[in-house]
Amino acid sequence: MLIKTHANGFDHPVPSEITPQGIYRSRRELIKLMAAGTAGAALASWAGREALAQTPQKPGKLAALPGGKSAVAGALTMEKITDYKDASSYNNFYEFGTDKADPARNAHTLVTKPWSVAVEGLVKNPKTFTLEELLKLSPQEERIYRLRCVEGWSMVIPWVGYSLSELIKKVEPLGNAKYVEFITQADPKTMPFVGSRVLDWPYVEALRLDEAMHPLALLTFGMYGEVLPNQNGAPVRMVLPWKYGFKSGKSIVKIRFTDKQPRTAWNKSAAQEYGFYSNVNPSVDHPRWSQATERRIGEDGLFAKKRKTLMFNGYEAQVGQLYAGMDLKKDF
Repeated sequence: MLIKTHANGFDHPVPSEITPQGIYRSRRELIKLMAAGTAGAALASWAGREALAQTPQKPGKLAALPGGKSAVAGALTMEKITDYKDASSYNNFYEFGTDKADPARNAHTLVTKPWSVAVEGLVKNPKTFTLEELLKLSPQEERIYRLRCVEGWSMVIPWVGYSLSELIKKVEPLGNAKYVEFITQADPKTMPFVGSRVLDWPYVEALRLDEAMHPLALLTFGMYGEVLPNQNGAPVRMVLPWKYGFKSGKSIVKIRFTDKQPRTAWNKSAAQEYGFYSNVNPSVDHPRWSQATERRIGEDGLFAKKRKTLMFNGYEAQVGQLYAGMDLKKDF
């Protein structure tokens, strides 16, 4: 849980304060060995990482991704990081199936190299970035963020990336740009459920420009210090920790700046259930279930209690000002 702010306004928990230090240090030492070539020179190269990312996704780890602990001093937390095996096997990624286990089973077909992201629309400097260019755009950080999904489950994951604002500043939005749209790859050859009637493809999500500029909005390339598994949105996705998980677009191929509020995938499918903002809010229930409590994945014991859902997923102090004066039950 984020408790206080510092120079740039945001703290991220230090991973060793959440994971037992022995386990955390052992994992980091393994990552260092891999990067140094001791565990195989191929794993330290992008080619090696991409080859691993495209193999069937088995339980276990992928190769190390450059990026260390957050540059921001951490805040104390009592929350435990979700096990990697849970975070990489219990997913929503409807391009690979609607069951939570489907993406891990099916996403090995996703080809993530070569990859590019086109940035277009109301910007001074439109550009198509290769993945390598995006990786070099800004130093990457490891940030511990909660992910809260609309179905009532949550995880705590160490993501690797940098604030989307770094990319936004590079392309220089025009004065009339008000929204940022994120478009996911929609390739029926490599994404077997594209074309199903569940959603209108491609998958589209969007933010107001001020939301997209917020330091907590993370352009993400990895998790647990390693390259993103395909089922978690490889090779590049958004992570928006104060919103429900479906707002964080995966496998992004296009970012578009516009003056009109875009129509987003789930909002088009069921506007009465999924609002444009979709901020985590325990007082606004989904029409078919309560949002007041959540179940932390990995805490599934017989006597495990559900947790109370926190406003803005616990990031109210950081993002609440973005919605000052708004009726958050109407603008849900």
